Amino acid sequence: MAACTLLPLSALVPLLTGCGDTGGLVSAGATATASGPVHLWPDRRGASVPPADPGGAPPEYVKGIPPVRDQDVHAVDPVALVQAELRAHPDTEVGADGMPPRTAAAIRACAKDRAEEEPESCPVLKPYYRDLTGDGKDELIVGIEFPDKMMSVRVYTADPDGRLNRIMATTETVISVELADGDVILRVPSGNHGYELITAWSWDEKQLTMLPTREQIVRVPGNPQAPGSREPGNREPGNRDPGSREPGSRDPGGRDRGGREQAPLPVRP
Repeated sequence: MAACTLLPLSALVPLLTGCGDTGGLVSAGATATASGPVHLWPDRRGASVPPADPGGAPPEYVKGIPPVRDQDVHAVDPVALVQAELRAHPDTEVGADGMPPRTAAAIRACAKDRAEEEPESCPVLKPYYRDLTGDGKDELIVGIEFPDKMMSVRVYTADPDGRLNRIMATTETVISVELADGDVILRVPSGNHGYELITAWSWDEKQLTMLPTREQIVRVPGNPQAPGSREPGNREPGNRDPGSREPGSRDPGGRDRGGREQAPLPVRP
């Protein structure tokens, strides 16, 4: 058996061979030179960000629903839950509890389990369950169909005493809703033809609520970019009270990011 000749490390990559037929090193090509961020206009005095409210968002406990055992939200009837919210906030058409009168009347008429038996007649959709707060207990995710493809997405958790607490409520003209890595991700029309806005809502343990933490504008797959247009990137939300969006509004600006780091969102193929 022929012995392998030891070569310097610098000679291994160009040689691209090894001992025997077990495979050798393969060059990946020249490594691109890293280009670090350059701070433009360093002498300019930038805007300041006010500190977050130390008190956080007050919990929105749902009245009229009996406490659940062991923080098990699977035992909650989502139709009865939304009906209880309607009783607590009657005739409210805007804000986190806002609901069109026609939709509210249809929800009041929903019978128990009717959302699963007759999904087209009851605006309360099939519920989903996922641990969004990281405490090992599932949260309850409820969708409510509004007219004109609008939708209210709400998330509920149970505290140690079994009381239900609503930690997310937003109304959008929704394309789709997804769950990924503990985030609730909404896709809505961006207002620009051929593009959609993706918003990720994440649990904030200091505010004790779900906050819109990342936003991104993406081109719709298969939709060619208009000549002379520029590819949008991540959008910086501003400063707005979560859940305060009025039905019909699609303005993605003005949200409190909760101090989280911007990161790209998963994009469907």
